[in-house]
Amino acid sequence: MVDRVIATEAALQLIAELHREHGALMFHQSGGCCDNSAANCYLPTDLTIGPQDVLLGHVGGMPFYIGKLQYDYWKHTQLILDVIDGHGGTFSLEGSTGKAFHTRSRLFTDEEWASVRDQVERDLA
Repeated sequence: MVDRVIATEAALQLIAELHREHGALMFHQSGGCCDNSAANCYLPTDLTIGPQDVLLGHVGGMPFYIGKLQYDYWKHTQLILDVIDGHGGTFSLEGSTGKAFHTRSRLFTDEEWASVRDQVERDLA
């Protein structure tokens, strides 16, 4: 099965830096409220994950979640966690580094979609 979320080398490096500094991390793809639509990096105790969230996979060994409603919209895409220069979200741990996590996406191919479709349906049930 194809990964539903992956990370660029730059993102993996920033994750490793934040992990060394803070310990365990987690990501949540924001639905666009306070920090627009951004992947925010948190300590596991900073955000409550519940039945309204979907675990897409892991990046740099850290869990990556997305809200079900947003996932229903993006279910046909692979999310690609990247890093850009600038300030991250006000709630995200990388905010003071001068870098920001940034989510890119690409549509799954027909073959890839066939391999993830059943999991997507289970996640959204």
